[in-house]
Amino acid sequence: MELTGREDVDVPIAQAFDMLTDVEVYERSALRRGAEVTRIDSLARPGVGAKWEIGFQFRGKARELDLEVTGFDAPNEVEMKATLQGLETNIKIELVALSRTRTRIQFWSGMRANSLSARLLLQSLKLARSSLNKRMAKRMATLRDDLEDRYSRLA
Repeated sequence: MELTGREDVDVPIAQAFDMLTDVEVYERSALRRGAEVTRIDSLARPGVGAKWEIGFQFRGKARELDLEVTGFDAPNEVEMKATLQGLETNIKIELVALSRTRTRIQFWSGMRANSLSARLLLQSLKLARSSLNKRMAKRMATLRDDLEDRYSRLA
Protein backbone atom coordinates (compact mmCIF):
# COMPACT_ATOMS: atom_id res chain seq x y z
CA MET A 1 0.00 0.00 0.00
CA GLU A 2 1.25 3.48 -0.83
CA LEU A 3 0.61 6.86 0.77
CA THR A 4 1.73 10.09 -0.83
CA GLY A 5 1.65 13.75 0.03
CA ARG A 6 2.92 16.98 -1.46
CA GLU A 7 3.18 20.49 -0.12
CA ASP A 8 4.86 23.72 -1.28
CA VAL A 9 6.64 25.78 1.40
CA ASP A 10 7.96 29.34 1.34
CA VAL A 11 11.41 28.26 2.53
CA PRO A 12 14.63 27.88 0.47
CA ILE A 13 15.54 24.24 -0.23
CA ALA A 14 18.73 24.19 1.88
CA GLN A 15 16.97 25.52 4.98
CA ALA A 16 13.95 23.25 4.42
CA PHE A 17 16.24 20.21 4.21
CA ASP A 18 18.13 21.25 7.35
CA MET A 19 14.88 21.67 9.29
CA LEU A 20 13.46 18.36 8.02
CA THR A 21 16.60 16.49 9.04
CA ASP A 22 16.88 18.10 12.49
CA VAL A 23 16.21 14.82 14.29
CA GLU A 24 16.36 16.32 17.79
CA VAL A 25 13.10 18.18 17.06
CA TYR A 26 11.34 14.93 16.16
CA GLU A 27 12.87 13.03 19.10
CA ARG A 28 11.61 15.68 21.55
CA SER A 29 8.18 15.65 19.91
CA ALA A 30 7.91 11.86 20.26
CA LEU A 31 9.05 12.02 23.88
CA ARG A 32 6.40 14.67 24.66
CA ARG A 33 3.77 12.29 23.24
CA GLY A 34 4.85 9.49 25.56
CA ALA A 35 7.09 7.47 23.24
CA GLU A 36 10.45 6.06 24.30
CA VAL A 37 13.09 7.03 21.73
CA THR A 38 16.55 5.46 21.76
CA ARG A 39 19.17 6.33 19.18
CA ILE A 40 21.32 3.26 18.51
CA ASP A 41 24.00 4.65 16.22
CA SER A 42 27.03 6.81 16.93
CA LEU A 43 26.79 9.27 14.04
CA ALA A 44 27.49 12.90 14.92
CA ARG A 45 25.38 14.22 12.03
CA PRO A 46 22.27 13.01 10.21
CA GLY A 47 23.06 10.53 7.43
CA VAL A 48 22.91 6.98 6.16
CA GLY A 49 23.07 4.51 9.02
CA ALA A 50 21.27 6.62 11.63
CA LYS A 51 19.02 4.25 13.63
CA TRP A 52 16.39 4.55 16.33
CA GLU A 53 14.29 2.20 18.42
CA ILE A 54 10.95 3.76 19.29
CA GLY A 55 8.57 2.26 21.81
CA PHE A 56 4.99 3.52 22.12
CA GLN A 57 1.46 2.54 23.05
CA PHE A 58 -1.05 2.13 20.20
CA ARG A 59 -4.58 0.84 20.69
CA GLY A 60 -3.74 -0.40 24.16
CA LYS A 61 -0.67 -2.41 23.15
CA ALA A 62 3.03 -1.71 23.47
CA ARG A 63 4.64 -1.38 20.03
CA GLU A 64 8.29 -1.36 19.00
CA LEU A 65 9.37 0.47 15.84
CA ASP A 66 12.84 0.27 14.31
CA LEU A 67 13.72 3.22 12.07
CA GLU A 68 16.84 3.54 9.90
CA VAL A 69 18.02 6.17 7.42
CA THR A 70 18.89 4.29 4.20
CA GLY A 71 19.46 7.19 1.81
CA PHE A 72 20.66 10.74 2.35
CA ASP A 73 21.25 13.13 -0.55
CA ALA A 74 21.41 16.69 0.82
CA PRO A 75 19.47 18.85 -0.01
CA ASN A 76 17.34 16.68 -2.30
CA GLU A 77 16.06 13.58 -0.52
CA VAL A 78 16.03 11.34 2.53
CA GLU A 79 15.05 7.67 2.49
CA MET A 80 14.16 5.63 5.56
CA LYS A 81 13.06 2.12 6.41
CA ALA A 82 10.73 1.42 9.33
CA THR A 83 9.87 -2.01 10.72
CA LEU A 84 6.93 -2.52 13.06
CA GLN A 85 5.99 -6.09 14.04
CA GLY A 86 6.08 -7.60 10.55
CA LEU A 87 5.06 -4.43 8.71
CA GLU A 88 7.91 -3.03 6.64
CA THR A 89 7.64 0.57 5.43
CA ASN A 90 9.91 2.42 3.03
CA ILE A 91 9.71 6.20 3.27
CA LYS A 92 11.05 8.75 0.83
CA ILE A 93 11.01 12.52 1.33
CA GLU A 94 12.05 14.46 -1.75
CA LEU A 95 12.64 18.23 -1.96
CA VAL A 96 12.48 20.20 -5.22
CA ALA A 97 13.43 23.86 -5.49
CA LEU A 98 10.60 25.73 -7.23
CA SER A 99 12.39 29.08 -6.88
CA ARG A 100 15.07 30.58 -4.66
CA THR A 101 12.60 30.94 -1.80
CA ARG A 102 10.05 28.18 -2.48
CA THR A 103 10.42 24.41 -2.10
CA ARG A 104 8.14 21.47 -2.87
CA ILE A 105 8.19 18.62 -0.35
CA GLN A 106 7.02 15.27 -1.70
CA PHE A 107 6.39 12.38 0.67
CA TRP A 108 6.04 8.74 -0.38
CA SER A 109 5.50 5.71 1.83
CA GLY A 110 5.19 2.10 0.69
CA MET A 111 4.12 -0.64 3.11
CA ARG A 112 4.59 -4.39 2.86
CA ALA A 113 3.42 -7.09 5.28
CA ASN A 114 5.73 -9.92 6.36
CA SER A 115 3.40 -11.70 8.79
CA LEU A 116 -0.24 -12.66 9.07
CA SER A 117 -1.02 -10.04 11.72
CA ALA A 118 0.72 -7.40 9.59
CA ARG A 119 -1.38 -8.47 6.59
CA LEU A 120 -4.55 -7.97 8.61
CA LEU A 121 -3.37 -4.53 9.72
CA LEU A 122 -2.45 -3.61 6.15
CA GLN A 123 -5.85 -4.74 4.90
CA SER A 124 -7.62 -2.55 7.45
CA LEU A 125 -5.40 0.37 6.38
CA LYS A 126 -6.39 -0.21 2.75
CA LEU A 127 -10.05 -0.05 3.72
CA ALA A 128 -9.42 3.27 5.47
CA ARG A 129 -7.38 4.71 2.58
CA SER A 130 -9.53 7.82 2.06
CA SER A 131 -9.36 8.85 5.73
CA LEU A 132 -5.60 8.15 5.73
CA ASN A 133 -5.18 10.39 2.68
CA LYS A 134 -7.11 13.17 4.45
CA ARG A 135 -4.95 12.78 7.54
CA MET A 136 -1.83 12.84 5.35
CA ALA A 137 -2.93 16.08 3.67
CA LYS A 138 -3.64 17.62 7.07
CA ARG A 139 -0.25 16.51 8.41
CA MET A 140 1.56 17.89 5.36
CA ALA A 141 -0.21 21.26 5.81
CA THR A 142 0.84 21.28 9.48
CA LEU A 143 4.42 20.51 8.43
CA ARG A 144 4.31 23.39 5.93
CA ASP A 145 3.08 25.81 8.59
CA ASP A 146 5.70 24.60 11.07
CA LEU A 147 8.59 24.94 8.58
CA GLU A 148 7.49 28.40 7.47
CA ASP A 149 7.11 29.52 11.10
CA ARG A 150 10.54 28.17 12.08
CA TYR A 151 12.14 29.79 9.03
CA SER A 152 10.51 33.19 9.73
CA ARG A 153 11.94 33.07 13.29
CA LEU A 154 15.43 32.40 11.87
CA ALA A 155 15.30 35.21 9.32
